[in-house]
Amino acid sequence: MAVLTHLLAILFGMGSWVSINGLWVELPLIVPQVPEGWYLPSYLSILIQAANVGPLVVTLMHRLRPGVLNEAAVIYVIVAVGAVASFLLAFFWKETVVVAGGPRSLALLVLTFFLATVDCTSSVTFLPFMMRLQPHFLTSYFVGEGLSGLLPALAALVQGVGLVRCVNGSRSLNHSGHGTGRLEAQYQPSNFSAEVFFFFLSAMMLVSLAAFLLLDLHPAVARQQPDPCYSTGSRERFRSSRKRAEQRPMMDLFRPQNHKPRSSLGSSSCSQKQLIFIFVVLGWVNALSNTVLPSVQSYSCLPYGNGAYHLSAALAAVSNPLAGFVAMFVSIRSLVFLGFLTVLGTLIGLYIMLMAALSPCPLLVNDGSGAAIMVLAWILLIFFLSYVKIIIGVILRDEGHSALVWCGAVVQLGSLLGAVAMFPLVSVYGLFSSGDPCGTSCP
Repeated sequence: MAVLTHLLAILFGMGSWVSINGLWVELPLIVPQVPEGWYLPSYLSILIQAANVGPLVVTLMHRLRPGVLNEAAVIYVIVAVGAVASFLLAFFWKETVVVAGGPRSLALLVLTFFLATVDCTSSVTFLPFMMRLQPHFLTSYFVGEGLSGLLPALAALVQGVGLVRCVNGSRSLNHSGHGTGRLEAQYQPSNFSAEVFFFFLSAMMLVSLAAFLLLDLHPAVARQQPDPCYSTGSRERFRSSRKRAEQRPMMDLFRPQNHKPRSSLGSSSCSQKQLIFIFVVLGWVNALSNTVLPSVQSYSCLPYGNGAYHLSAALAAVSNPLAGFVAMFVSIRSLVFLGFLTVLGTLIGLYIMLMAALSPCPLLVNDGSGAAIMVLAWILLIFFLSYVKIIIGVILRDEGHSALVWCGAVVQLGSLLGAVAMFPLVSVYGLFSSGDPCGTSCP
């Protein structure tokens, strides 16, 4: 039964960000067919940040009316909405209406807002729900959360999204066969349509919904829950105990002076300084891994070739669930170690940001080692920061239900601040220049 619960936790976590992750990897196929063109990613970024109204409402409910919000009901609603919105995208993503004198993909933007609200709200509902299970199942949930990025990326690779063939520029114009030698990028047709891909995303959300249904109601799962009130079916006792837990602050300012929390944090409470450090690190690593560095991934990788770009995206997506599997067996809770990994990840991120700023002529652009270093940098970055996020989630799980609610809120806050910082740099001021996937001419 423990194996079944681990599997269900993975499938449940898979529904956390699968919709938005899937939409991002499908952009190369969507953009040429919508009137917004390559301005669409900027619009989507704004919609995703606006969707943080969902986690804001949930967090305020936990703060102002502790114990009143029914998390299971909220999860049922948002996962169902995600499945329906993904299904509707398959039919309406190309539909346009005239707004302000020009065609606009209104259906695509509205449905994206619903998907973003679902995924953002999952950060402050899925994690607190995992309090109902034994602590070791939380790591399985994080593995599933990593798969929510990996599986759509693999599906997009099978689909052939973004695959480029380099052709002679003059041949593509007059078919004379006498070219100048200048290569131009030509996108390859996909193996299946965007409609099929959106049906796939909808099916993944339905699988997540089914897994949650079993986690919430199956009696075999109930036996894996630490609180006996679940196995006896006494929901009212759980609600009252949860209300008391939420009313008790995470950081008890009235601890005895001789109270000395363990450095490993174990099952004991963290000190106020430790919690501040944990939340600052959590916000920072989510800003880096969710918004700041992904916004410049194409600028950092494309100068080294289209292969380096796709390889870095695919292997970075593998690194996230891989970090979850490693955390299952090697769970190091030392704050010093987590700080070390954060600093290491930040230094790698600085290298990636520097190469993006130097695009289209970064260091070692004409050397194969440059592409290898960039791919390795993305793999290590996502692995280190994902491991930090997972261990912080495990630590905060020991702090209680309220701590996991705030964990999700800080995740969203870090992502929001990162997006706000990068949007003007990338989309307004144009500080980054993209490289040519078919070869960059550099001195």
